[in-house]
Amino acid sequence: MIRVSVIGAQGRMGSHVVAAVEAADDMQLVYALDRADDINQINADNTDVVVEFSVPDASLNNVLTMVNNGVHVVVGTTGWTEEKMDTVRQALSDHPQLSVFIAPNFAISTVLAEHFASQAAKYFESAEIIELHHPDKVDAPSGTALHTAHKVAAARQAAGMSAIPDNTQTDGGSRGQIVDGIHVHAVRLRGLNAHEEILFGNAGEQLIIRADSFDRTSFMPGVLLAVRHAGEQPGLSVGLDQYLDL
Repeated sequence: MIRVSVIGAQGRMGSHVVAAVEAADDMQLVYALDRADDINQINADNTDVVVEFSVPDASLNNVLTMVNNGVHVVVGTTGWTEEKMDTVRQALSDHPQLSVFIAPNFAISTVLAEHFASQAAKYFESAEIIELHHPDKVDAPSGTALHTAHKVAAARQAAGMSAIPDNTQTDGGSRGQIVDGIHVHAVRLRGLNAHEEILFGNAGEQLIIRADSFDRTSFMPGVLLAVRHAGEQPGLSVGLDQYLDL
């Protein structure tokens, strides 16, 4: 049995993680903690893997605390920057047996869409990304869209492609955030959950790759998959695609 604790257990995602862990035949829920609780209750004596779904301002400290307590971490909180990840890498250098896994998105459909997009990127002159979420989401653009933009840009660069054509003369903010040369647009609309479109264009043709998560239960198979693989790759790793045999 994998002993699992959850940080952010009363949140929108954390509550689903608690239910998924309790329903899994190979897992045992140890602690379900939220912001008012002392996370130092979680340590290597009682927990194998902690799933961290809090808020961007608290996530880094939570992860560092768990590393210092000798526990593998699966992170679903968004808002991670390279600077924050470098801090985690430094902390892990003192705990070489531990793993911290960060997933920009746990939905299998979204991970596959990102993979397909990285394959398609070298065949199209133009590429843009639209991410659509509920208005309670605190970050924009989403971590998923940022991760997708980086992968699309890397594929284009590896193929030796030139910059995406864009003759817009006045911006005014309407062209979205530019990530490695890729325009990323964020929509916040009541009634949505989590959605992403990657748009590719050539003269006379268009390809749209879209992934929709209509309910947060769609993320749970990915969360449990990451928990089951925790510790297999010591150090910091990012992206669920590495566990999908792609």
